[in-house]
Amino acid sequence: MNDVDILKGKKLLVVDDEPDVLETIVELLDMCQIDTAPDFETAQKFLDKNTYDVAILDIMGVSGYDLLEITNKKGVPSLMFTAHALNADDFVKSIEGGAKAYVPKEKMSEIASYVADLLRSQAAGDQKHRSWFGKLKTFFDKQFGSDWKDRRDAFWKEYDWLDPSDD
Repeated sequence: MNDVDILKGKKLLVVDDEPDVLETIVELLDMCQIDTAPDFETAQKFLDKNTYDVAILDIMGVSGYDLLEITNKKGVPSLMFTAHALNADDFVKSIEGGAKAYVPKEKMSEIASYVADLLRSQAAGDQKHRSWFGKLKTFFDKQFGSDWKDRRDAFWKEYDWLDPSDD
């Protein structure tokens, strides 16, 4: 099943405080039903009254980690999407917090692929979704430094399944 087929008709919540980011994601995921929220309060209202297949959450400016707690409680798989919190510590915090993926806004043009991968993984019952990490590992190594994983032994012992290159 291709990306468009799996995304078609899916209900997404996209939360970001940048109107141009919201507009771009709506255009890129035009095959989906999308609610957009520019802030925490609006997102919380949407989550209180609707169900979603996936949430795309900015970290900064919208209390993304607080929203992640809410989406986890509601069983909504969430993808953390960031530019300003693009660092190894926020990567770890996102995954430990229950995010199914952590994607830099720099890769926004590929968002359909990341959301489709997440949906495929969920449909297969794979709670240890990792294809997104395989696609971004080189990017993260360059962004965070080649030894970023070495400095977080405890995390990688628990989440070693995340990195397909370790198989």
